[in-house]
Amino acid sequence: MRIAELAGRRVAIWGFGREGRAAIAALRARLPALALTLFCNETEAAAAQAFEPTLAVAGGDPDAAALAAFDVVVKSPGISAYKPALIEAQGRGTRFTSGTALWFAEHPQAPVVAVTGTKGKSTTTALLAHLARSLGLRTALAGNIGMPLLELLDAQAQLWAVELSSFQTGEAGPLPLGVVTSLYEEHLDWHGSRERYVADKLKLADVSRTLLVNGTQEALVERTAAHPHRVLFGVTGGWHLREGFIRRADERVFEIARLPVPGGHNALNACAALAALEAMGHDARAAAPALARFHPLPHRLQPLGERDGRYWVNDSISTTPQATLAALASLAGRPVTVIVGGHDRGLDWSAFVAAVKGQAGLTIVAQGANGPRIAKALREGAGVVEVVEVASLDEAVTRARSLVPVGGVVLLSPGAPSFDQFHDYAERGRHFAALAGFDPKTICGIEGLGLG
Repeated sequence: MRIAELAGRRVAIWGFGREGRAAIAALRARLPALALTLFCNETEAAAAQAFEPTLAVAGGDPDAAALAAFDVVVKSPGISAYKPALIEAQGRGTRFTSGTALWFAEHPQAPVVAVTGTKGKSTTTALLAHLARSLGLRTALAGNIGMPLLELLDAQAQLWAVELSSFQTGEAGPLPLGVVTSLYEEHLDWHGSRERYVADKLKLADVSRTLLVNGTQEALVERTAAHPHRVLFGVTGGWHLREGFIRRADERVFEIARLPVPGGHNALNACAALAALEAMGHDARAAAPALARFHPLPHRLQPLGERDGRYWVNDSISTTPQATLAALASLAGRPVTVIVGGHDRGLDWSAFVAAVKGQAGLTIVAQGANGPRIAKALREGAGVVEVVEVASLDEAVTRARSLVPVGGVVLLSPGAPSFDQFHDYAERGRHFAALAGFDPKTICGIEGLGLG
């Protein structure tokens, strides 16, 4: 559905986050006479009215009858497509779309690389934009990474590096290249089940002419085997890691130790970005030296510095147990006290427990809503690993400071969302930095968003 098709229809916006505000602004720019209703939290109503005085603002969560009063509802991505009220309204004839879907409808021929995955998607997308710009390409960096696509509605770019969450993959396309960096269970509260989460993520395959997939994940390789134009990264013959180098087939291209972002998973993300650039017809080998100049994204294994002989690392973006394991792997050989826990989405921590069992030099501080559940699983299955249980992040930092030895690392890698205590992972990361004794104002936003 294109924006022009909304003219003369009863239209509502659902959600007043950045995506919702971008949708309001885009529709006002293209259809200034269109009557718009906004569904938002009651606490947001005054700010919404100030943002756009012509809006009809309805505070509170709409029921099926309220949604069914509209022909089209432009929904923010955080609102589950499986909410009963939404499904009932759909049955009554209401059509639901999104800012992502509207942008793709307006740009059917855009040179888009859409990146999704349980972990690695933000860094891969930012790496791709960085590498493309090093070749002189006018590149847009947008999507779930921090800038809604509708904020760039009228922009033109030679390459679009777009991050898509699992909430957005079904709203994209068609597009030249889709990238899947990894696939683990996540967001079960939005999708309803692991199988539905996987299916929703892989909707990207249906709209991608070429699909680039992490070849180190056997299950992901199997699930995408039927795609007619699939390319693998992470395996011999393509872009992969071996003996300390990023390689293209047998050719040594870039030394992993020179990457500014630590960990083998980030080196694999670099492989994905190089493979994506190559799949779009650009010279990835020529771009590879620019990897050394990449600035790490905030809250993603972000080294904060040293205080009293202890080192602090902010990995607040970690929202799955697998992400926490990747963070620990990047610090192998050092004594680590890791802070885990947060909003409980019912994820399975058994693989994490098995992986850390008996790991020397590791202390785990479990906090937040799912902290007790994680601590119980660790005590029952992780053997000699020291586990401390506290209620909040503030308490966790205090305990971690006392537990980690001089020369060791305090790592915030929660493996869970932040919503039990914070608005989002960024607020959690800044609070952690402040508790550790660093200026949270120095943790800036993601570099390079928008056109560049």
